[in-house]
Amino acid sequence: MKSTRAIRIITSLSLGVVILATTTWVGLGQISGQISRISVFGDLENRPEKVSSALNYLVVGSDNREGLTKEQIRELRVGGTDVAAGGRSDTMLLVHISKARDAAFIVSLPRDTLVTIPAHISQDGKSQIPDRPGKLNAAFAFGGAPLLIQTIELMTELKIDHYIEVSFAGFVGVVDALGGIKVCSKVDIDDPKSHLVMKAGYHLLDGVESLKYVRTRDFDGRGDIGRMERQQQFVSAIVRKATSSGTLLNPIKLANFYQATISTVKMDEGVTKNDLLTLGKQMSNLSSGSVRTLTVPLSNPNGRHPTVGSVVIWDEVLASELWNRIKNDAALVDTVLPATDPSASASSEASPKATPTPTTIDKFKTQTAANNPCASKK
Repeated sequence: MKSTRAIRIITSLSLGVVILATTTWVGLGQISGQISRISVFGDLENRPEKVSSALNYLVVGSDNREGLTKEQIRELRVGGTDVAAGGRSDTMLLVHISKARDAAFIVSLPRDTLVTIPAHISQDGKSQIPDRPGKLNAAFAFGGAPLLIQTIELMTELKIDHYIEVSFAGFVGVVDALGGIKVCSKVDIDDPKSHLVMKAGYHLLDGVESLKYVRTRDFDGRGDIGRMERQQQFVSAIVRKATSSGTLLNPIKLANFYQATISTVKMDEGVTKNDLLTLGKQMSNLSSGSVRTLTVPLSNPNGRHPTVGSVVIWDEVLASELWNRIKNDAALVDTVLPATDPSASASSEASPKATPTPTTIDKFKTQTAANNPCASKK
C-alpha cells in the first residue's frame, strides 16, 4: 500500500541506529540471541570485488504488521496483519560504514528504480525466468533477499556485506522508547490520507504521530519527492536522538530501545555477536555530523518503460560515480582550494598572504544528520 511506504524507510533506519548505538557486551549478547537469522548469500555467484574493510549493509523494510495493536491499526489506517502477509518491500537503504568507522552514508534506493532483474527460478519453482527489465521492488517480490541483493550488486557493482530486514510493526515502540522525536515543518500540514494535522514549527511526536508524519504526501502537491525529503529529515532526527549521550548512556532507555527493536529485525546468518560488539566499539564516537543521508542521483523520477511502465531512472554518470566512491570508501563531499596566482608570489615577501577560502562541492546533494530544516526558527 502506498500509504505505508514511508513507514518502512524509518523503521529500517531504527535497526541502523541500533547497530550504531550498541556498546555493551550484555546488550549485544541479548540482541544477538534474539534476532532472527536468514540465509541470503549462499547461492550467489560472480559477486563484485571487495576492495576495502568498509562495510555495506542492505537494509530492507517489509510489510509485516505484526505487533501493531488494533487501536493503532485503526488510527493509522494501514490494514490488518493479513493485508501485507508475505514478502513485499518498497524501501531499500544502502548503509555504508567507513573502514575507519568514523563516517556513515545512508543511500535511499527508490522502489520503482528501473533495473535488470537477473535470471531466476519462478516462485512456484517450476520454470527458469530469463533476465528482464523490471522495478527494484519486483526483485524482492520474485526472489526475496537473494534476488534483490543480486540485482543491486549488478546495478551498483558494490558487494553487499550484510543484510537486514525490518518490519514496521515496532516503529511506534522504537520512537516511544526514544522519548519521541522532535521535528520541524516550515509549513502547515493537513493531509486527509495520512490524517496528520500539524501547524508549522517544532513538534515532539510520539510513535503514532511519527508514523502519520512520515506517511504524509498529499498536502502540498509534491507527492513522493516532498515525502522523501521529510523522511530523510526524520531519519536525521532519529540519528541525533539515538546517538545522543542521554540515550546511549542511560541503561533504561537503551534497554527499552533494544526491546522495542528486536522483534522487527532479521539479519543474515553471517552476523555474529562478536561482529556487533566490534562494530559497536569502533563506532562509539560516531557523531550525527558524520552520518550523511542522500538519494541515489536521478535523471528522471517520472520515467516510462515500454514493458515495465512508470519507473525511476538513475543518473547514469552521477550514480556511477557515487557507487565508485562508496566502493573505494572515498568522501562524498569535496573541498577544493582556489588556484594560486603565480604573479602574486613576487610580492609575497613584502606582504603576508591571505588564507585562501576553500569551496565545498556536494554534487550528490547530501545532508548530515546534524542538519535541521528549521534551524533559523526557535
